[in-house]
Amino acid sequence: MARSRKRHEHDDQPRRPRAGRAPIIELNDVTKVYPGGHMALDRVSLSIGRGEFVFLVGPTGCGKSTLIKMLIRELSATDGSVKIAGRDIGALPEKKIPQLRRNIGTVFQDFKLLPNRTVYDNVAYALQVIGASRAEIREQVPATLRMVGLSTKLNSYPDQLSGGEQQRTAVARAFVNHPPLLLADEPSGNLDPVTSIGIMQLLYRINKTGTTVVVVTHDREMVDNMRRRVVELYEGRVVRDEVSGGYTEESTSEFGLRMRAEMGVGAQGEGQTNGHSRDHGLA
Repeated sequence: MARSRKRHEHDDQPRRPRAGRAPIIELNDVTKVYPGGHMALDRVSLSIGRGEFVFLVGPTGCGKSTLIKMLIRELSATDGSVKIAGRDIGALPEKKIPQLRRNIGTVFQDFKLLPNRTVYDNVAYALQVIGASRAEIREQVPATLRMVGLSTKLNSYPDQLSGGEQQRTAVARAFVNHPPLLLADEPSGNLDPVTSIGIMQLLYRINKTGTTVVVVTHDREMVDNMRRRVVELYEGRVVRDEVSGGYTEESTSEFGLRMRAEMGVGAQGEGQTNGHSRDHGLA
């Protein structure tokens, strides 16, 4: 393991943001020590440019979740600075934190849907809390649900959906206001391989709109096959930061077909998730 980390640590240089524009995420010598003395992050420096697709990987307890929580100011750094779009969020007063979070879409492994609200209302809620008008909600919610392939599920409740459909609803809720940054914490962790590919295909489609996407995952095969930038944490430190492959002009459908082929998913699962088309509106 140590030899592998050493080999990759300086192999490929991460993509740099364009001149004149601050990176969407910038961590400078960030350390996080929890009460009791546990060091979750140790002098982490990291820059993620606008429009990148980045995997954040590493073993359990390496600091991935701590880093995500710091990006939404659920936690603050013990030392160092965390900047979003050039602004030091550690200096934000408490009353400004909700505004920060409105510009960051967040997708969780356990979906966190409101059980007593329909798919439509779960997604609409993300616009209601930022003060969107009824006209905006009526326009944006159906359009986003079409994009994620859930146009026939508007009036369904979470317990009437498959796991993949619940995760698609969570993605729609995170993206409905088109945030510049989307964070996904183990978005396919509880899903089967075919459904997982569909979720990654959806995140790829969102990334192609210009949104920066950061995915925390343990899915080694998915990371290897997607050929995107990989940042690896180990014991609170960045031990690898490499560009595994450049962005291509392949369509979302072509991307999905390649992923299924490379991961050995057979034709019987092609384009389907629990009986519903996964590519609807994504090509």
